[in-house]
Amino acid sequence: MKHFALIGAAGYVAPRHMKAISATGNMLVAALDPSDSVGILDSYAPEAHFFTEFERFDRHLDKLRRKNASQKIDFVSICSPNYLHDSHMRFALRADADAICEKPLVLNPWNIDGLAEIERETGHRIHTILQLRLHPAIISLREKIRNGNHDRKYDVDLTYITSRGRWYLQSWKAMEEKSGGIATNIGVHFYDMLHYLFGNLQENHVHMRDDMKASGYLEYEHARVRWFLSIDAMDLPENILSDGGRTFRSITVNGEEIEFSGGFTDLHTRSYEEIMAGNGFGLEENRVAIETVAAIRTKALLQNPSETHPFMSRK
Repeated sequence: MKHFALIGAAGYVAPRHMKAISATGNMLVAALDPSDSVGILDSYAPEAHFFTEFERFDRHLDKLRRKNASQKIDFVSICSPNYLHDSHMRFALRADADAICEKPLVLNPWNIDGLAEIERETGHRIHTILQLRLHPAIISLREKIRNGNHDRKYDVDLTYITSRGRWYLQSWKAMEEKSGGIATNIGVHFYDMLHYLFGNLQENHVHMRDDMKASGYLEYEHARVRWFLSIDAMDLPENILSDGGRTFRSITVNGEEIEFSGGFTDLHTRSYEEIMAGNGFGLEENRVAIETVAAIRTKALLQNPSETHPFMSRK
């Protein structure tokens, strides 16, 4: 059994990490968040020590490490705001623990190089949550692509609409310098999935980008991809809206829909199982996706009707 600490315990995704820690037979012994709205701890780790101040959390982990080897923290799970991931991973490794970090790993690709240096210095590793690589539908599609005609390029449409309320634009998630913007915050794992499926990125064009939505065109070794991301409920298809739905995911490959809407909530547990077995994803697996979203933030907008995603012209 491994001992875990968690940073960002009040965050949206933190319960998935708490569940994964428990489901893999490990123990969450310390948690940190500036907000004290963390009653979810009762469901997974009621005995965990909780801190709202980083300095006291740091001191507690250091005391555990010095007390004896059996008490020290083995892993620090990081669910903090995106712009803090780099600092919190550095802290974890220097606290003599491995890190498990939510997406996006970092906001800029050069941060990966700095983290790799600290891995070498400390002998500890950074593991990342690239959950779509573990989704059965995506694994099946990858095998189909790898066994197919490597001289062809697939035509792919990716749509992800996950509606958010007014609170979103008042939070850190709407601040590009803290979240990386809409493509980074809600899209980075999809860009990783596209790289995982279709090979190296060759072209990256952006058609539109604002606080609530973005679209563009990506070309990989084996695919031409039109993508559209949005947090605006008005972009949801009429049938989803009428049923009270809040999220729409769609990937079509050569016009064929890939069904992958189910099974998302268990993928964090699968990720932890792989990490515990020594098969987790490390720093370099993140590089292409981080380079992709960093470029999207800075690219000039390109207007090309032939490549515009169908969701951009349907209203």
